[in-house]
Amino acid sequence: MKKIILLSSLIFLIFQFDGRAQEKYGQALNVGVGIGGYAGYFSYSGRTLPVINVNYELDLAPNITLAPFASLYINSDRRYWGNNNTPDRYYKYREVVIPIGIKGTYYLDDIIDLTSEWDVYVGGSGGVALVISSWDAGYLGDKNYYHSGNPIFFDLNIGATYHVNNKTGIFIDLSSGISTIGVQLR
Repeated sequence: MKKIILLSSLIFLIFQFDGRAQEKYGQALNVGVGIGGYAGYFSYSGRTLPVINVNYELDLAPNITLAPFASLYINSDRRYWGNNNTPDRYYKYREVVIPIGIKGTYYLDDIIDLTSEWDVYVGGSGGVALVISSWDAGYLGDKNYYHSGNPIFFDLNIGATYHVNNKTGIFIDLSSGISTIGVQLR
């Protein structure tokens, strides 16, 4: 995925700027649902997981925004366990993860020639994942059975937004961590 993002960025940079008036990209609330797994913080789970993501974009410079974000996902599983003192049975493991951080985005609209309804971008994000985990009462086995990923993460992304009108857009964001689809509100 990282190679695709880097190659796409290089191809986009080959095009020349068209000199259009500067469009504002920030001051937008993005709310999306998606999936995460197999990469970044989520890699240890070994499967894709549903994720909710919210960020608010702020203008930083022409074509560049920064967006503080928070996400939420819940990972749960059952593990069969027992010993000589405890009868064998299934125990439930549950983990609530809240990744928080900042996403930097570079809009490619001046480089590629699209209609004003579309915004195309590349970017990256970094942050920390807050983790709350628990086992069923009575579980005496290895509580480190699920080895959480590194709480610090970095992701790359590429995406597009289609503006339905001046106040609302629909976006897709493909990422090495959490890929989402959602609504943009201005």
